[in-house]
Amino acid sequence: MPDIKKKLQDEIVTLEHELHVELPKEILTARAHGDLSENAEYHAAKERQGMVNARLNQLKRRLAEMSMIDFSKIPHDRVGLGSTVVVLDTKRDEEVTYNLVTVEEADAANGKISTTSPIGRALLGKEVGDVAHVQSPNGAKELEILKLTTIHDVVQ
Repeated sequence: MPDIKKKLQDEIVTLEHELHVELPKEILTARAHGDLSENAEYHAAKERQGMVNARLNQLKRRLAEMSMIDFSKIPHDRVGLGSTVVVLDTKRDEEVTYNLVTVEEADAANGKISTTSPIGRALLGKEVGDVAHVQSPNGAKELEILKLTTIHDVVQ
């Protein structure tokens, strides 16, 4: 979790520098070229300024949300954020391991799925022996939970 916060903070610093230092210079330079109604550089810089400002607000909200995660409320015996879950895909008779992570850490190709993904949502709150039903683009899946390691088992 600290890595994600650092990543968000680093992006915020970079975007704030762009918003408050680089873009104002670009806008001033573009204004010096004269007529603003036909000035592509000016309009591009103003558009970028709006996008950077929107992204900054989004990152700041996400950072605030992450700061409010109460790790003591993540269950010790059920699937939650930070859990590693070994499941049996009953339709394919195949074991799959998933790590439930935040949206920023998600990397499905490496088994890191977001708690907000369809599989992540289906697994949340389940315990060993439960079956999670997931509706995916490839059809319905049934995932039987074989093994569970929670964030509490990993943290010292």
